[in-house]
Order: sequence, then C-alpha cells, then structure tokens
Amino acid sequence: MSIVSVHEAKTHLSRLLARAATGEEIIIARAGKPVATLVPIQAPAAARTPGLDAGKIWIAEDFDAPLPDDLLAEFEDG
Repeated sequence: MSIVSVHEAKTHLSRLLARAATGEEIIIARAGKPVATLVPIQAPAAARTPGLDAGKIWIAEDFDAPLPDDLLAEFEDG
C-alpha cells in the first residue's frame, strides 16, 4: 500500500490507475492525512443460473409441521 499526495495523484493519475489495476491499494492524502483510497474494482460475481440444482434435493411433505410438544417445551423452557 502506498501513500501519495493529492498533487501527486493529480499529476500521475494514469500511473496510479495502472498500479491499482494490478491489485495495489493507494492512499491519497491531503496535508499528510489520508482522505481517499484508490483500489481495484472487484470482478463481478458470475451470473447465477436458476435451477442448476433441480432434482438434487428433497424436502419432506411435513417439513413445516408443528414440533412435538416435548421438543417444543425444550425450546420454551431453555
């Protein structure tokens, strides 16, 4: 990570962008105090395709049935 002044950032923006594109993070400072960070943009996540797992899982017919009283009591008394 490098720290550069605002003046240096304005003067050498193309060079700093090239460095950021390679993964380097660059802090831009005004009067010695950090004010911004130049970072590379993360590659977008791959597009999701709905239905890729179709037929690979099974859900019981009673998956949302009420819990038995004895098990429910364990949660309520806990």
